[in-house]
Amino acid sequence: MSELIKLLPDHIANQIAAGEVIQRPASVVKELVENAIDAGASRIDLVVKDAGKTLIQVIDNGCGMSDMDARMCFERHATSKISNADDLYALRTMGFRGEALASICAIAHVNLKTKRADEELGTEIVNEGSTILSQEPVMCSNGTSISVKNLFYNVPARRNFLGKDTTEYRHVMEEFLRIALVNQDIEMTFHHNDEEIYHLPAQGLRQRIVQIFGKSYNQRLVPVNEETDIIRISGFVTKPEFVKTTRDQQYFFVNHRFFKDRYFNHAIINAYDGLIPSGKFPPYFLYFELAPNAIDVNVHPTKTEIKFEENQAIYAILRSAVKQALGKFNIAPTLDFERESSFETPPLKKGETVKMPEIKVNPDYNPFKSDAGMKSWESKSDAAGLESLKTMYADLKIRGEEEEASVDRFVDRENVTILSAMDEEVEVERKKPVQLLEKYILVSVKNGFLLIDQYRASCRVLFDRLMAGDSGERRSQRLVFPESMEIEKPDLPLWAEALKQLNKTGFELELNKSVLEIHAVPVDAGDKNPVKLLHEIVSSYKASEQESDLDFSERMALAMATSLAPKAGTYLSAEEMNYLVDALFACESPQVAPNGKKIIARRSIKEGDAKFLRQ
Repeated sequence: MSELIKLLPDHIANQIAAGEVIQRPASVVKELVENAIDAGASRIDLVVKDAGKTLIQVIDNGCGMSDMDARMCFERHATSKISNADDLYALRTMGFRGEALASICAIAHVNLKTKRADEELGTEIVNEGSTILSQEPVMCSNGTSISVKNLFYNVPARRNFLGKDTTEYRHVMEEFLRIALVNQDIEMTFHHNDEEIYHLPAQGLRQRIVQIFGKSYNQRLVPVNEETDIIRISGFVTKPEFVKTTRDQQYFFVNHRFFKDRYFNHAIINAYDGLIPSGKFPPYFLYFELAPNAIDVNVHPTKTEIKFEENQAIYAILRSAVKQALGKFNIAPTLDFERESSFETPPLKKGETVKMPEIKVNPDYNPFKSDAGMKSWESKSDAAGLESLKTMYADLKIRGEEEEASVDRFVDRENVTILSAMDEEVEVERKKPVQLLEKYILVSVKNGFLLIDQYRASCRVLFDRLMAGDSGERRSQRLVFPESMEIEKPDLPLWAEALKQLNKTGFELELNKSVLEIHAVPVDAGDKNPVKLLHEIVSSYKASEQESDLDFSERMALAMATSLAPKAGTYLSAEEMNYLVDALFACESPQVAPNGKKIIARRSIKEGDAKFLRQ
């Protein structure tokens, strides 16, 4: 019987290793740029084409490599960062396992040019699929230039699982920003498809954050500084009024390395307790510095998960540091029982004098008489009250007319169909529905009643209409004065992709470089602020990206439905409630919202009787 266990060939072993280290183009960007940082570069240029699928090139002015080092860097487990096991617990560099270049070469075409400053000629190596095709001297600049082409060319299954160019581009962008935010002393550029996206000069942390995310961030940042025997924490958090509905723009770094940690994120949220509503997330940029032997960075192939020796102590220090920063800048509420608030008066301006308050009284008032003067006063009051009543009734009449006109927000009158989507016993009676707490709709049915969540029901109706494409003409309301909003550069790919979809649903948008011009919004938007509405849609879209079973159009429809649907606390007229209920039962899945949450709770008469009648 022949032996079953055999040694894998090197090229297959390299491809397996590549599956752990290189998951997508962004993984290549991370490994190559980190190598450039370890080489001591003061300038790094990143050039990408087709979101990295066609080309990823990293050029640096670091120390370069000799002929032998250039050849050895493509071998597995070849590294200049460690020489024994103890070095793993004293790491100051980014890459150290010696698998990056070997893994990249296994699934791409790689061209390397490198030169030391003290040498006249450099070295050029062409490597394809872990096979070195050529190595020869070449004239080149000091430092290293490495080009990775045709990623996953020999692993078609892996290439087919890559996302669309816009998706992969956003991952590349995010990886670039993570490195740029922690290496602000390095000049960095980023080009995509021959267009310069970022040119970041060497600068301070605040300046780099502002240059990446926009000038508005300069007023949003609150500095955090705390130093103890265990850890030093520095960086910035944002003011409570600038929180987001998604967790993007939340960055932790330890010893110049980006990492993710839910435990420490909870400490940040805890520090904002009472300052931000539930479901909102503050952006932050926080940097930890502690002894290398107090952390373990080698617990995950991508090195984004890190173990801390004293994580509980760090949690307490982090929470206290953020809370103190918010309080120091008069953002967090403070209690001072010794302060007398009645004496808190603003100081007088230069040349300003104290103005005595004026007290107006009716000199003819007598509580025991009703003389002519009193009648005159009363008549004036009655006239004012009558005018107030007239204004109020006029407002109510206008509001009633507006309510009748706004019924079409939910469903066209001509297409209303009541379907028994629950079961044969559920037959909606034509009785006036009742709105409870401006959140639920109570509807009488045969042998019981239905309690409908009005927000989730609206989401279901709008989502189905958006996915169906509304065979009729899309209705829009044009803005009297077009509005504009500046798009943050990291979000530009998403907006470019979403523009066509949004314009099909009633928006009329134009994107000029990084400025989005708004000319019209869907009728369903009502009187919502167009800029705020679009921000809500994009935030909802980002939040739904974790749903792998939804494609782009479904995620965008879900984002629009959740943003356009009337939130809890919105008053609905009886007619609006009737149309919403009818439209809900016309949907294929009226019982669940697009996000899978329950819409309808049904209760029978027997269940109601059981609550009041004793056996």
